[in-house]
Amino acid sequence: MEEEARKLLEEGIRKKLLSPGKGELSTFPNGTKVIFHYRTSLCDGTVLDDSRTMGGRSKPMELILGKKFKLAAWERVVITMRQGEISEFTCDTKHTALYPLVSQSLRNISAGKDPLEGQRHCCGIAQIHSHHSLGHKDLDQLQANPQPLVYTIELLEVLPPGTFQLDVWAMTDEEKLQLVPQIHEEGNMLFKQGKITEASGKYYNGIACLKNLQMKEHPGDEAWLKLDHMITPLLLNYCQCKLLQGQYYEVIEHCTSLIFKYEDNVKAFYKRAKAHAAVWNEAEARADFARVLVLDPSLELSVAKELRVMEERIRSKDAEDKGRYRGLFNKTPATATTG
Repeated sequence: MEEEARKLLEEGIRKKLLSPGKGELSTFPNGTKVIFHYRTSLCDGTVLDDSRTMGGRSKPMELILGKKFKLAAWERVVITMRQGEISEFTCDTKHTALYPLVSQSLRNISAGKDPLEGQRHCCGIAQIHSHHSLGHKDLDQLQANPQPLVYTIELLEVLPPGTFQLDVWAMTDEEKLQLVPQIHEEGNMLFKQGKITEASGKYYNGIACLKNLQMKEHPGDEAWLKLDHMITPLLLNYCQCKLLQGQYYEVIEHCTSLIFKYEDNVKAFYKRAKAHAAVWNEAEARADFARVLVLDPSLELSVAKELRVMEERIRSKDAEDKGRYRGLFNKTPATATTG
């Protein structure tokens, strides 16, 4: 134990044991999954992230050792821990430079967003030295002023290679590409069964998987475009789920991004039109439905039906509003009385 602590100290990491674990220290071969809770703090005690409270829920971190995780310090320190152990690791700045990017991804995941959202197409070091905002004031400050950090880690579980199913993020690029069609089909099956939330999750995972691969390609290149064409049907299916869940503004946002790249995508126009109609954007809905008919005249009956539904909703709303205002302004004023 003392020898390991001395090695860490030589590397710029100071370990403080808070609660000992149980059993023997694992050998941690590559491919081992480690599950742990973490709290990241500045040296003055200011907490940046806590896996027990992030996103309003308690979700531990999972790592597959040997997969070149961006924050190498976490891999380095967990292999000094026993299962159940809680320790505090104060790491020099050379070990914490990439933490703002890692934290941004973890915060995105906890909020149900794309883990790569907001990250530029460049390596981590290039991002650190750019002036690009990470969308969080504390992370922007940390990125501009790198400093030592304190990681408090509780090692919950150690799973040897072969004893668990690989998560998508832990797969090789080839494994991810092979998995996406399966994810897509599973999403379709769930959708047909009326399990919209579960189907939405499948489509989201497929999109995130492909975007992860796309980040390694140059935008506009053949490989990038091939991946983008794989993302498009998944994103359209995801939007269909969001329509049914009433997440209309999210549908508008995603479909607009598709139309910006593929201006003849009739499905994107159709779904965006329905979303606009749902949030009372009549002019925008009519414009999108008109574009749908230009791109695919065979949808005339479907478009006519959607327009009738929208017009009936508008008439009902107008009548309701008129009734409300009539009742408001036609009230008999109170008569003053004298004693």
